[in-house]
Amino acid sequence: MRSVLIYSLSRLALFAATAGVLFLVGARGFLLLGLAILISGVISFVLLSRQRDAVSNSVTERAGRIRDNMAEGAAREDAD
Repeated sequence: MRSVLIYSLSRLALFAATAGVLFLVGARGFLLLGLAILISGVISFVLLSRQRDAVSNSVTERAGRIRDNMAEGAAREDAD
């Protein structure tokens, strides 16, 4: 779960930095919000690929453990 938190905070910081730069340039309102979302999304796609891979692995492993635990519980239930 640590990788999810790091990735989320990195995305938020990147969005805030992008919005700050756009604000200084003169963008306001919905233009600021839209451009900040688009630009920070493109930048994060490039810069945060390693963190995104870590999040993906973390989620996949956790889903596998949950699936295994459910199968094990179902097998125990069937055995009784």
